[in-house]
Amino acid sequence: MRFIQEYRDGELVRRIAGKANELLERLGRGVKIMEVCGTHTMAIARHGLKSLFKDSLDLVSGPGCPVCVTPDSGFSMVFQAAEAGKTVATFGDMMRVPLNGRSLTTLRSEGLDVRVVYSPYDALRMAEKEPRKEFVMVGIGFETTSPLFASTILQCRSRGISNLRLISLFKLIPPALSKLLEAKDLKIDGLMLPGHVSTIIGVRPYVEIVEKHSIPAVITGFEPVDIVESIRMILKQLVENRSEVENEYSRTVRQEGNVKAVRLMREVFKPVDSEWRGLGLIEGSGLALREEFRSFDAVEEYGLKPVETAKPAGCLCGEVVRGSRKPFECSLYRKACRPDNPIGPCMVSSEGTCAAYFYAGM
Repeated sequence: MRFIQEYRDGELVRRIAGKANELLERLGRGVKIMEVCGTHTMAIARHGLKSLFKDSLDLVSGPGCPVCVTPDSGFSMVFQAAEAGKTVATFGDMMRVPLNGRSLTTLRSEGLDVRVVYSPYDALRMAEKEPRKEFVMVGIGFETTSPLFASTILQCRSRGISNLRLISLFKLIPPALSKLLEAKDLKIDGLMLPGHVSTIIGVRPYVEIVEKHSIPAVITGFEPVDIVESIRMILKQLVENRSEVENEYSRTVRQEGNVKAVRLMREVFKPVDSEWRGLGLIEGSGLALREEFRSFDAVEEYGLKPVETAKPAGCLCGEVVRGSRKPFECSLYRKACRPDNPIGPCMVSSEGTCAAYFYAGM
């Protein structure tokens, strides 16, 4: 398949889904598959893929939205940087994340210098053009994003740019998967592994996790054919009593991943324990700048401190992130909490589960 429309062939999608339903019948029980990536959640909702399968298949969303899994304590440091007069450069889906009734959009409307960028290189160019300003990049994302920021930090060092620093809120997916699979209440039968992250880290990082927890897992692309085929592959493993990492997204994901990107990430960052919304503190699941890049650390340079804030009453964003609740189980969903009035980040981000369900009319 070389062209995008082939991955959206409705007849092919229905045919593969039919084979998956046959496997469900053979299993004769309920099956819960978690799509780890927020982009998968959006694709499933947008294309109405849940309707193709028997009711015995339960598709649940996982912690695949970086904005959603970042706790309020992380966001609080970004607010502090802006309020201290620094120029904050951030991706657009951070702008409307609520914190104590305010957002970065609110701060910008109050006259603070908060700018939307599409790449950390945009922040680098701004810092180079405006050397008298102090810029703070908001580093948020998974293994897909962190190599870009690593490259930017290396460029700053080589070009002598000293007025650009980083708040590192990066997360690593494999440690979070281990934490999820240890949870007794979730009872996940299979994993659709993220395509973008896997393009960077490859197949190997998942193998030990899958073997330890005896769970089928398939690295999955983002088109309808990719998703239904991956579901079929997971169900086939269950029928055959296998637990392996299979790679449906082989046109992009290689066994070893993107070696150069991983090398960049490891050169600049080191793994640290990190707090996740809904999952708590996970060992080795975050990234911090290595000692030799300490001068680019905005948190240390400006004395930023993570501040815990009270969860909005009734908000189930944490439970949605870990896959234990669905958006429509939240009393705020579609009532007080909507894209035009988000209560939690799951309704803000383009990868948020609540936003996906809302736009799909679910």
